[in-house]
Amino acid sequence: MSSDSPPPLLDGVRIIDFSILGPGLLSTFFSDLGADVIKVEPPAGDYVRQMTWPIVEGVSLLHLHTHRNKRSITIDLKNPEGMGIFEDLIAGADAVIEGMRPGALARMGLTWERLTELNPQIVFCGISGYGATGPYRDMPSHGIAYDTWAGLIPPEVDDDGFTRIPSFPNVGINVGPMLGAFGLLAGITRARATGIGSQMEIAQSDAAAYMNWYVIETNLAYRRPETEVTGNAADNYERRPPGLAGMYEGVRYQIYESSDGHVLFMASEQAFWKNFCEAVDRNDLFEKFPGSKYADHARGNTEIQTELRDIFRTKTTDEWLQFSIDVNTPIAPVYDGKSMSDDPQFKHRFPLYPVEQLGSEQMPLPLKLVGEELPEPTKAPTAGQHNDEVLRDVLGYDDEKVEALKNANALGEK
Repeated sequence: MSSDSPPPLLDGVRIIDFSILGPGLLSTFFSDLGADVIKVEPPAGDYVRQMTWPIVEGVSLLHLHTHRNKRSITIDLKNPEGMGIFEDLIAGADAVIEGMRPGALARMGLTWERLTELNPQIVFCGISGYGATGPYRDMPSHGIAYDTWAGLIPPEVDDDGFTRIPSFPNVGINVGPMLGAFGLLAGITRARATGIGSQMEIAQSDAAAYMNWYVIETNLAYRRPETEVTGNAADNYERRPPGLAGMYEGVRYQIYESSDGHVLFMASEQAFWKNFCEAVDRNDLFEKFPGSKYADHARGNTEIQTELRDIFRTKTTDEWLQFSIDVNTPIAPVYDGKSMSDDPQFKHRFPLYPVEQLGSEQMPLPLKLVGEELPEPTKAPTAGQHNDEVLRDVLGYDDEKVEALKNANALGEK
């Protein structure tokens, strides 16, 4: 960043991240925007570095991505001197994140009352699997549990009759931290304006359910009588199954095979459907099946579907995408997680951080600053990599105190 560039958006914000595994992503949204995130770890380090796959030169991609641009300090919190370091960090921070089972800090004596004694305007956010309340509060869990709970992952059965987990994007473990970051930033904004801190918590399961709100709320709406809740006018007011299940019989909004892949056709508005028919020289299709003005998927019309199946096989995916732009009718590519990174739109929107910078190719935060660049992140730290730096530069401890803390094994280094 040049001397005349504005500071990062969250310059001067300090977050103490007391988390293990995936919940650490909550503070990544802050570190990506320039906040000083200090990851407090046990002496042995967060075992996130060994979790899941791939393992890149001995370190998990999960760690490399989740903890980029953060500092790490190891503290033995069973050691009174170690607890003193942690309390000093909290006293000078904007926020502290508890990313494990609810009440982890309170069980160590760092209750909300104690946190506010240390820092009256501290913002606390707990992020856990099922939240700090409810019958599942203490239930052990892992990543996709929140998505199966939220009704997002239907089980599959293989040819041998075994039930399998299908390929599916993880929702709760990604959206939970994102919503937590939104709440944490709101809390910091108020605290800086008023001096009033706040205590909040978010469950990754809640986040998964919230992302499925349309299906859940549709099912609730369908419990009411059909005289009150109907389907869409284009469907003759017949109720469709909720969410994407209601797209299965769609025709003008459906996936079709191209000559080299698949595309998603989305001409549910009459104007787009007309543009398409004219451009493929099939005005007869529009004249026979003009459809409704809005939200008409020609549900169950196999005559149109057969015609469209044959039409879409005549061009490559790239040709159909150019057709979409030229003709003004919505057509999208259908990729998987492997092929999409070769797409020109992906390459344009996600200039990847290189291996040399972060240890693995990584996607940047999907936020564009006009006339500015996001801060360049640093590689995820090794456990305790910044012990001396944090003690001296952040907390202002002198050499004598740092040495005394090390001799007392407050950092777990001996």
